[in-house]
Amino acid sequence: MAKFSKLTSRSEDYSKWYNELVVKADLAEQSAVRGCMVIKPYGYAIWEKIQAELDRRFKETGHVNAYFPLLIPKSFLSREAEHVEGFAKECAVVTHHRLKNDPNGKGVIVDPDAKLEEELIIRPTSETIIWSTYKNWISSYRDLPILCNQWANVMRWEMRTRLFLRTAEFLWQEGHTAHATKEEAIAEAEKMLGVYAEFAENIMAIPVIKGVKSPNERFAGALDTYCIEAMMQDGKALQAGTSHFLGQNFAKSFDVQFLSKENQYEYVWATSWGVSTRLMGALIMTHSDDNGLVLPPHLAPIQVVIVPIFKKEEDLAQLMTKLQPLADHLKAKGIRVKVDTSDKQTPGFKFADYELKGVPVRLAMGGRDLENNTIEIARRDTMTKETLSLDGIEEHIINLLEQIQQNMYKKALDFRLANTREVNSYDEFKEEIKKGGFLLCHWDGTPQTEEKIKNDTKATIRCIPSKENILFNGNNTIFQEGKCMVTGKPSKQRVVFAIAY
Repeated sequence: MAKFSKLTSRSEDYSKWYNELVVKADLAEQSAVRGCMVIKPYGYAIWEKIQAELDRRFKETGHVNAYFPLLIPKSFLSREAEHVEGFAKECAVVTHHRLKNDPNGKGVIVDPDAKLEEELIIRPTSETIIWSTYKNWISSYRDLPILCNQWANVMRWEMRTRLFLRTAEFLWQEGHTAHATKEEAIAEAEKMLGVYAEFAENIMAIPVIKGVKSPNERFAGALDTYCIEAMMQDGKALQAGTSHFLGQNFAKSFDVQFLSKENQYEYVWATSWGVSTRLMGALIMTHSDDNGLVLPPHLAPIQVVIVPIFKKEEDLAQLMTKLQPLADHLKAKGIRVKVDTSDKQTPGFKFADYELKGVPVRLAMGGRDLENNTIEIARRDTMTKETLSLDGIEEHIINLLEQIQQNMYKKALDFRLANTREVNSYDEFKEEIKKGGFLLCHWDGTPQTEEKIKNDTKATIRCIPSKENILFNGNNTIFQEGKCMVTGKPSKQRVVFAIAY
């Protein structure tokens, strides 16, 4: 029962609330390996839903899955200077290939005679190993495009970690594509950002802003980084997905050329794009409340839980004459249903558990409901309940799930709009950024001004919004020219500043 000790409220300590919720909802826990996490079955079930939805979208856009090695020769990372500079401080290095028994009888030690001729890096990302492979696959324009994705783990040696948001090892997908032209590669990077945005909004119920990163915030080795940015309930930003136009940098580093239709040798154009288990953190911090998780129906491992309320086995048997057919009919319609007939916990304990785990719809039936041919329906998103007739209940539940999905998106969007503000002076900016949220400001486009703002306030440019975004606060003034709030120099449009995770 200690499991249901009250969560710290978001208003009291948002960070503590998040950490408690991840553990108490059985999503993940710290592991014996410093900085790494164990994703528990319920948390992994949500990740599997994310995987399945994204994987289907990737395949619908012509991509195929492959797998590349975990270990990367150190020399590969040395070939692209900006790339290695971006990841050098985060790399875990394998130096030996064998252990041996300690002659002093103290377990095992690294065998000093087993030193590798060349150290191997546990992949922080896979551009280098993949482009060394693509060199073997590409010789002619007929071999292009290559549209590969891999589902994998990566290692980035983080010193300060938080479950899902920032861990040394995390799960992700990384797409790596090769193209004959610059235009085709840019179109690919933009298309995959669109896939991420559609998934975030329609499946995760998280509204996002699409745009490009400033040069200071780009992926190491990219010419352009496209991104989707989301706002969490504490007003901080979270980067929910990125897609990179890599130009010909990696093709030149690994000498990947192709014979064009014009019979000329040219370097290949590249993209990469990825999302990670960080999306789990986004899901939690966008929707959940002081009672626990709130999961959008499209991602919930259990969409509907049915709890019969009984004291005796014969009471349960009678209830199941109504409840089992209901469960079977819902499952036949593609609804993920759990019927909890366990007698190990009280109904109140079960209700609290399913609230904590964010199950969108809870159905409960007791003896009186059986007599009246009714059932109680509880919504997790609004914490409201109603008692309805069993007649036509299946269609009502299916419609209710979609209502919950849409309501969760609208609630998150309304929150973002209410916490997005235009700011015109630097003095005003320094006060407003303390309140959180997205600040729409003019910036002169220089890294020096960007760095000054970051040093003064810890705020960064989350993205330079693209014009395809929905209106901000009902207007489009962000796309009008103005003057930088810091230097007064000309600015082509407003950009999004925020404190970020």
